[in-house]
Amino acid sequence: MFAVTKRLLLRPGWSNDAPALARAIADEQIVRNLARAPWPYGLEDAQKHLDTMATADLPVLLITKRDNAEIVGILGFDRIETGEVELGYWIARKHWNRGYATEAGLAALDIIKTLGFAQVVAGHFTDNPASGRVLRKLGFAPTGEKAMRHSCGRGEEAEVMMYALDLGEIADRVAA
Repeated sequence: MFAVTKRLLLRPGWSNDAPALARAIADEQIVRNLARAPWPYGLEDAQKHLDTMATADLPVLLITKRDNAEIVGILGFDRIETGEVELGYWIARKHWNRGYATEAGLAALDIIKTLGFAQVVAGHFTDNPASGRVLRKLGFAPTGEKAMRHSCGRGEEAEVMMYALDLGEIADRVAA
């Protein structure tokens, strides 16, 4: 599965992406805000993640720049314990504050809607308010719920604020 935006290409990850992926995510400030990525994060971790991406039931895509194929981050969907579909993403630090998460997120939400899903949930660690701003730009609304989630990078549980999005509400934003 692929998606093209004004500045980005969302695509599957391939084995030869492992070195670039490991370099892009090798930042404790990124990994500490992810549930499953270990810290430190190395080449073997990148290869395992790429293998997992290839067999995922729902889309998990590399975010790359269209002009030079540089890895910007990863964005994908997964089913959580409740059966709901959850959006997760990360952006490499050198690409923060450029709107890439929102741009990639809108394209990915269009994909998951096309696959027939009506709602998506998401969450962010409470000490990562920037992620909450991205979720709100994508149209997610806070549910008022908080949960404790384990972060492999932190090595402990941390509080997460939960959000939900009715996919019927995104059609106009994607078209724009």
